[in-house]
Amino acid sequence: MASGTTLAILIKLDNARNILRVAFDSGITHFDLANNYGPPAGSAEENFGTIYKDDFKRYRDELVISTKAGWGMWEGPYGDWGSKKYLVASLDQSLKRMGLEYVDIFYHHRPDPDTPLEETMGTLDLMVRQGKALYVGISSYHPEEAAKAIQILKELGTPCLIHQPKYSMFDRWVENGLLDVLGENKVGCIPFSPLAQGMLTNKYLKGIPEGSRAASHRGNGAIDEDQVSDEKINKVLQLNVLAEERGQNLAQMALAWILKDPRISSVLIGVSRPEQVLDSIRCLENYSFTGDELTRINEILK
Repeated sequence: MASGTTLAILIKLDNARNILRVAFDSGITHFDLANNYGPPAGSAEENFGTIYKDDFKRYRDELVISTKAGWGMWEGPYGDWGSKKYLVASLDQSLKRMGLEYVDIFYHHRPDPDTPLEETMGTLDLMVRQGKALYVGISSYHPEEAAKAIQILKELGTPCLIHQPKYSMFDRWVENGLLDVLGENKVGCIPFSPLAQGMLTNKYLKGIPEGSRAASHRGNGAIDEDQVSDEKINKVLQLNVLAEERGQNLAQMALAWILKDPRISSVLIGVSRPEQVLDSIRCLENYSFTGDELTRINEILK
């Protein structure tokens, strides 16, 4: 699948209508969800379904809508991980919440240590054959797991389209083999959390501000206060200097740094205001780095 977009919107917000309108009008056509996005779980898909019906249904053939299953969604033995029963039921529920006949991409959200990978990948293949998904992907798989999943899907005749890993300047684990696996197998990569939960923005240059996600939403995917160390703040300050030299703010440079690698297909941005969409898009004005700039970044991040 080819895509004309370079950024995608991660949808978790209750009040997302204006954000989605601005994103679409700016050329972003990929909207990324998951069954458990909330709180409560399922509410992001329900909200998206309402907005989709009112604003975007006429543009369905221009949109790439993705969702995932693999984290805890409901109580009991079949509401989590990667069993066939869970994945089938979860996608059926997701389609109902969003008012869709199919999603463009259905991801397995994380590896399951107890379910055979053949069962999980076989279910992704089944969802495509049943017409509930056009393509499939995986998320947060390490290199060996990803390679095996990719091979199974290839043998089934439903190639793995894309992998969605966590990746930022402060979390570079994908460089230890995963990007090589994806590149060799021609599988796309669309990182999430490219701004390190807000660390790679101007927000934390003076520590944790009152009212921030770190201060008020601990335990809900926000950055923990103990991660905002003096050492990390010093690195942020140095990166900010380089960003200013490049004519960018820190967030724009952090997004551009992800996109510089040709193995990266797109990057997910999570925003709380329409203005942040427009600000993020400006990273596309310059996502080339000189050798000296890359050396300086690596030195800072040591």
